[in-house]
Amino acid sequence: MINLRLRVRRAAAQDQRQISNLAFQESNTHRHLDWRPALEWIGEPNFWVLEEHGVVTAALACPEDPAGVAWIRLFTHSPHLSGPEAWSALFETAHAESTSPNPNTQIASIVMKRWFQSLLLNSGFEPRMKIVMLELNLMNYTPRKPVDGIRIRLMQESDLPDVAKIDREAFGAFWHNSADALRRARNQSIWSTVAEDANGVVGFQISTGNPFGAHLARLGVRVEAQGRGVASALMHDLVQNSGALGAGRLSVNTQEDNTASLMLYRKLGFARTGESFPVLIYSAGGMS
Repeated sequence: MINLRLRVRRAAAQDQRQISNLAFQESNTHRHLDWRPALEWIGEPNFWVLEEHGVVTAALACPEDPAGVAWIRLFTHSPHLSGPEAWSALFETAHAESTSPNPNTQIASIVMKRWFQSLLLNSGFEPRMKIVMLELNLMNYTPRKPVDGIRIRLMQESDLPDVAKIDREAFGAFWHNSADALRRARNQSIWSTVAEDANGVVGFQISTGNPFGAHLARLGVRVEAQGRGVASALMHDLVQNSGALGAGRLSVNTQEDNTASLMLYRKLGFARTGESFPVLIYSAGGMS
């Protein structure tokens, strides 16, 4: 039963500080790995707060992006509330909003904390797949031969329409990034490049930096260009020019059931680290 002192309403700009203070308490916070900070979603559909006597005590953001997929960008609550109490109040509202105007919208989360996984499972979410981590020890990296007819260059703003098309083709409706997300990814990367042949852009990669090396955040190749060594050429350029080689490690992640992607990364020299994270999904119109 929902406590009557609690009121759910849409998040507003003036809530930013209170939500930030709540999210600072990591033990009660789930964050999505995103190119866009969670607080920047305030003002977008499906960002809600739980208010108690005028004070924000919990927040849930699950805006739809890309179309048809509402990733849970943020869930946070005050320590004086139980997680199930805060979650049930907010999710009931978010679920109702997700069914309109698209009843087929899926609400999804990559789960990194067990307490949050329990909340989702108790709300009807189902585990559908796992994200697995792979790593390349750059000390043992063997440079690849140049690929005839393929040129690697820095990604430009004007390349983004082609990159978005390749991303959708390579990752599919559920996993692809929107044009806005790819623009943000490029702006936040340490090294983003495209591969092109005589007909134009045929592949791309976007990588970020971390204290241990670099992370290959996005790698996509047009279907008709696969098997020509485009991915190898992009990765070789990344290793040679991004500064990742000096740090020693290059990481990447993919779905456990994505056989083609796993085969590619193994071919490039990556090995699984043993880390994995479940992906839980709730179909807003009802579980299939």
